Amino acid sequence: MSDGIDKGELRKVCTEPTCPVHHPKKQTPKADASFKAEQEKRRREEAVANATGIRVLQSIVAAVPVRLMKRDLLFVAEQLLPLLDEKRLEMVARNRSIRAKEGESVAKLLSAFVRKADEGAIGKVVIEGVILLSARSQSDGGKVLRAAAQAYGVDTDAVALKVKQEFAAKEKARKNAKPEPKPATKSKRAA
Repeated sequence: MSDGIDKGELRKVCTEPTCPVHHPKKQTPKADASFKAEQEKRRREEAVANATGIRVLQSIVAAVPVRLMKRDLLFVAEQLLPLLDEKRLEMVARNRSIRAKEGESVAKLLSAFVRKADEGAIGKVVIEGVILLSARSQSDGGKVLRAAAQAYGVDTDAVALKVKQEFAAKEKARKNAKPEPKPATKSKRAA
């Protein structure tokens, strides 16, 4: 030994690499093998589950008819609506003249509406829901709205102009509706 308490003493050093006492880390190939086997088994199970999910999804998509029927649209709407927050659900409901009274759930009222509606109304709810959901999940929600407007041939400039005109007309009506204060007459002050 050249250092420490035993400085100057002679000691034997084990140089056998397979010694379980002096080289225990090298003695664990069985543990590593079982750990690796377990990981490989888990990866295989995940791969099988993913492939199964993808194939099921492909089968479902293959079963969807060219023209969506009411049951297809209803399925999409029922899966989509719960993804919207309360504010957006109220927006969708308001566009269909659905108003929730005290203690009523907008989500339940909208769900009941969708179940009774025809394909056209359900399709419109689905498109509106997708736009609102996409706009919420992206930083620029206006981009989604513009893309939808372009896809459906809506002139956004004309709509914007009409809205500005309506707001200007409301502001003008509000200004005209305000009664001007009448000056007090001298006879009332004297009394």
